[in-house]
Amino acid sequence: MKISIVVPVYNEADNISALIAEIVRAMNQAEAYEIIYVDDGSNDETAAVLQQTQQNIKMLRVIHHQQSCGQSAAIYTGVKAASYPCIATLDGDGQNDPADIPRLYGVLMQQRKISSNLWMIAGWRNKRHDSAWRLFSSKVANAVRSRLLGDNTPDTGCGLKVFLRDEFLGLPYFDHMHRFLPALILRAGGQVISEPVNHRGRAHGYSKYGTLDRLWVGIVDILGVIWLQKRAKLPEANEVERG
Repeated sequence: MKISIVVPVYNEADNISALIAEIVRAMNQAEAYEIIYVDDGSNDETAAVLQQTQQNIKMLRVIHHQQSCGQSAAIYTGVKAASYPCIATLDGDGQNDPADIPRLYGVLMQQRKISSNLWMIAGWRNKRHDSAWRLFSSKVANAVRSRLLGDNTPDTGCGLKVFLRDEFLGLPYFDHMHRFLPALILRAGGQVISEPVNHRGRAHGYSKYGTLDRLWVGIVDILGVIWLQKRAKLPEANEVERG
């Protein structure tokens, strides 16, 4: 397994050390891996904690945004900088379990033997540990998105995903695109499989991206993705053999 693990963070200083330790334990059988933390313009001690941790974890790379650009931008920065052809993404709050990464990677590699068009394994938090309001809002958002976009993915909001780097970079980039990856992949001719993953409660801090913020921008974003879907063209092409 050769994989780059991309973790976008904004003001998550209290969660960094424990999560990195978990990632290292989870990847102890990997042939090669790197951990890329993208600090999205944090104004707490995130940068200092990452710098200190980097002294002890040789596979840790740190990229710093001068100002907060959002989660999608942080993910995109990390994927562009990645060294390996396969990417795993994790939320920086510790609610995703790094122990799931090797299993999702294994599913991706095994299923690609059956279908070479498989580009991503999406984590599915089928047993979530969130507040009642967050659970309700996510359920509604997932239902609306799935109905309108037809992406057949029960949980696009899960930060834990394993996918192919080059195919990701070929997708249209826009702010908040990480919430619509399954629909964008299907539009490009790829396939997505959802796999149940572990989900934990937050140990420290609170979500920096509010539910209402996601709701309002999500309405506009869904309309934009529908626009992209309607204008997608996937021609069937065959190279002509030399006569």
